[in-house]
Amino acid sequence: MAGKGSLRLEVGQIDVWLTSLSSVCGNLQRAYLQLLSAPELAKWHRFVAPDAQLQYLVSRALIRTTLSGYADVPEHAWQFETNPYGRPYVSQPDSLRDIHFNLSNTTGLVVCAVTKGFDIGIDVENFTRDLDTDGLAPTVFAPVELADVLLQGTPGDRRDRFFSYWTLKEAYMKARGMGLSLPLDAFWFDLGGPSPLLHVTDRCPDAPERWRFRQYAPTAEHKMAVAVAAPRDTEPSIQLRWVTPMSASGAGVA
Repeated sequence: MAGKGSLRLEVGQIDVWLTSLSSVCGNLQRAYLQLLSAPELAKWHRFVAPDAQLQYLVSRALIRTTLSGYADVPEHAWQFETNPYGRPYVSQPDSLRDIHFNLSNTTGLVVCAVTKGFDIGIDVENFTRDLDTDGLAPTVFAPVELADVLLQGTPGDRRDRFFSYWTLKEAYMKARGMGLSLPLDAFWFDLGGPSPLLHVTDRCPDAPERWRFRQYAPTAEHKMAVAVAAPRDTEPSIQLRWVTPMSASGAGVA
């Protein structure tokens, strides 16, 4: 990644930073631990599963180093708070609160979306993990989405469609900053057009036209979705950037 404060973040620009966990060696993990705040370090210690512990560590290093790429602020100096539903935001430096970000992690991959002034949500999922998607679908999808999933002819096709919908729903809930407090069957997506379209009921009041959604397959094992609230007739510019924080290899643009 470039030096502190060397990156520019214009209104309407969305940078999505991706880190493959396979690129993070033991020396980097030790360096990442030095960046964590006391509460973050305590939370890291509470993880029992090594994979979950690594995902959390890399996600914290990724957001801290990424933000310092846009502002001349030491990585350890960023402070974060959460809204009543748990969504984190920049609390210090106070002058940089207009930088919005969202994180997601799964087996093998950590991602972070950064923008200025827009509500943003991102979700990434490893679709090869052991999960009974056929059994779970009726509990997490609206009737229209469930019907579309069930129409898919093979288990593999149903699994693929499941994660297409689920990443979108997660990204939207995170962008709203309300998480699972939104009823999962109170909004749904139409995947029939060039980009996903949102529909809502009165149990999920919103203006669907203000949202833009994009879907990606960053690796052969992952699906990812980005949700951003933007003014009407505005198309945000989204760029994917691969990076290993604090690595000499730097970052690449997808």
